[in-house]
Amino acid sequence: MNGSSNARPSFRKPPASLTNLLDIERRWVEKQPFLESKGYMLRDRLRPGWKPSWETTGKSTLDSEDAIVLPARPHLVDAVRMSDKTLVYIKRVGTNDQESRIAMMLSAPKLRKDKRNHCVPIWDMFEDDVDSAISYIVMPFLKLMDEPPFYSVGEVIDFVDQILEGLRFLHEQGVAHRDCSRKNLMMDASAMYPNGFHPVKQRFMPDAVTPVWPRSRSAAGVTYYYVDFGISVYIPPDQQSKLATGNLGRDRDPPELWTGEPYDPFKLDIFIIGNVFRKEFHEKFSNVDFLFPLIDQMTQHRPQDRPDAATAFRQWELIRGKMSSFGRSWRLQPRNEGIPDKVALDIVSFARWIFWLN
Repeated sequence: MNGSSNARPSFRKPPASLTNLLDIERRWVEKQPFLESKGYMLRDRLRPGWKPSWETTGKSTLDSEDAIVLPARPHLVDAVRMSDKTLVYIKRVGTNDQESRIAMMLSAPKLRKDKRNHCVPIWDMFEDDVDSAISYIVMPFLKLMDEPPFYSVGEVIDFVDQILEGLRFLHEQGVAHRDCSRKNLMMDASAMYPNGFHPVKQRFMPDAVTPVWPRSRSAAGVTYYYVDFGISVYIPPDQQSKLATGNLGRDRDPPELWTGEPYDPFKLDIFIIGNVFRKEFHEKFSNVDFLFPLIDQMTQHRPQDRPDAATAFRQWELIRGKMSSFGRSWRLQPRNEGIPDKVALDIVSFARWIFWLN
């Protein structure tokens, strides 16, 4: 047995996709010096002159951070803010396009002070050094709303709280999101990962090798955000007609998207959020039936039968007020869960509740 190295055996011929940069990666490599001049550093793989580290270290590509390719999102790249090592997202947008105008409006200092503002903060914005039609917005690095998965009923309650509060705020500013489905509801989970995580291999530390064990949402506290205002619309609150057209968006269930007629985009948001509550929680877990009356109202077929955001939030406050601390602390119970698993996991959940009381 050769004990000279604990590294995994390296691949004799690593896949070409690991050794050769993808087209979307090359475009970011070209911009790395410019982004660095603005205070942001891309990962080793995306820096000019990069050479695969495993060719000289002898490590497996599995143990080499720079073997991790950029996800296929051509307008988005992860980076580190050099001043404080904070992980961020940089997004390429059209200069002064609808998305950037709305995002910047919602990040105005006065609106950022409002605790109900759950729109993704824009920390920085600057024009491209070559093409003035292109700009970049810098945001905190966020994770999908359910990665890692929700554990307790209380965590679902906190999510519903923040999302409905944020929707009410958004609509008060005259903005309808129109695509606020699961992938555009993200969370700042930095408090769950005090030592950080890798932006692509998110179950690992920044080295992409060491597994990471996050703190629970309940213990750490997380903030949820609306992101991606690419098809959002701004309608001044004092404007009488509040109609929009178009049928884009990830959620294909809202009936108004199929009529070809102008519709109320604010009531569309109500349906989409209600659908998130239904698909991500009510259909999956047996002990969140308290959500059903709200979901039923928010997903009415006729938009005029749905509540507005302020009314939906008030309805939710009445529902939430009836929840006991015991019910909030209980684990989520999958609808397809077998009895042996249910008994064992309920015992664990009860023990956690007792520990929390003490």
